[in-house]
Amino acid sequence: MRVVSGTCKGRSLKAVPGSTTRPTTDKVKEAIFNMIGPYFEFGIGLDLFAGSGGLGIEALSRGLEKVIFVDRDPKAFQVIKENIAFCDLIDKSEVYRNDAERALKAILKRKIKFDFIFLDPPYKKQQLVKLLTIFTNENLLNPNGIILCEHASEVDLPDEMGSLKKIKHEKYGVIGITIYQLITL
Repeated sequence: MRVVSGTCKGRSLKAVPGSTTRPTTDKVKEAIFNMIGPYFEFGIGLDLFAGSGGLGIEALSRGLEKVIFVDRDPKAFQVIKENIAFCDLIDKSEVYRNDAERALKAILKRKIKFDFIFLDPPYKKQQLVKLLTIFTNENLLNPNGIILCEHASEVDLPDEMGSLKKIKHEKYGVIGITIYQLITL
């Protein structure tokens, strides 16, 4: 697992030990960023269920200004911190050990809005529709903001969720990628 492109291109990232997380493969990561970028001039991201932090680190490497990383697993929390330090991205990152819903409550209190949200929850405990509803109801995206959902390929998410519109859906073997954009009038 490595950073595919940008300022940190080629740097190897540590994986979370054990079998509780499954890192996004380099091939899928490259496809994801070709769909939503591939590079950015600004923006704030949220990497929820961050695992090793691979998606958020890739986004920072490609130009996002800041990413908030959240994972409840203590091993993942430690690996994210190590990967961010290895890539020299500490000043552009915040890392929290928390579950998704508690983290979102804290974010709401801070009134943060995001340009990109990366969601890669455990496949066996899919919560994507619930989370998408929270993001739209609580207005957590900037205009034209993007939410990327990584999920099992057999999961079929709705075409629209409030003001979110599905703009892309791809399958890569057992992995499904669905991308939503906040449509503002």
